[in-house]
Amino acid sequence: MGIKQLLGEYECKLDAKGRLRIPSGLINQLAEGTNQKFVINRGFEKCLVLYPIQLWKQISAEIDALNIYNKKNRDFARYFYRGAQEVEMDSADRILLPKRLMEYAGIEKEVVLSAYNGRIEIWAGSEYNALIEDEPVDFSDLAGEVLGKVNQNES
Repeated sequence: MGIKQLLGEYECKLDAKGRLRIPSGLINQLAEGTNQKFVINRGFEKCLVLYPIQLWKQISAEIDALNIYNKKNRDFARYFYRGAQEVEMDSADRILLPKRLMEYAGIEKEVVLSAYNGRIEIWAGSEYNALIEDEPVDFSDLAGEVLGKVNQNES
């Protein structure tokens, strides 16, 4: 079974206990029969990432296949797994965000969920706004750099 694409940007608020209600727009996108288990972890930037359990298993398999005798590989694996925690939605479609991860991402009450590539990034509202405001000068140039050689044979 392939990983389902998730899309959307959602503004949300945490409750007093640090629980986040997953918007119905995202729940409806999750694969039917999903057991609503996720792994939450630090993102590459100052955000959290919520991985549906199937995607987490695929990514973990890639990382676990790294040669641990290579120091860079060990360092990457340690950093990537640090703080990772399994979470499950409750009957009200909420997940509890771990306090330590919330501190890492600067999350207090207002968050933005940004879904793409099968995962959901969880940003402090102010951090996400700063990220969006820092757009590249020419998005067209960036697209050319990133996608310009996709499906082209390079010599």
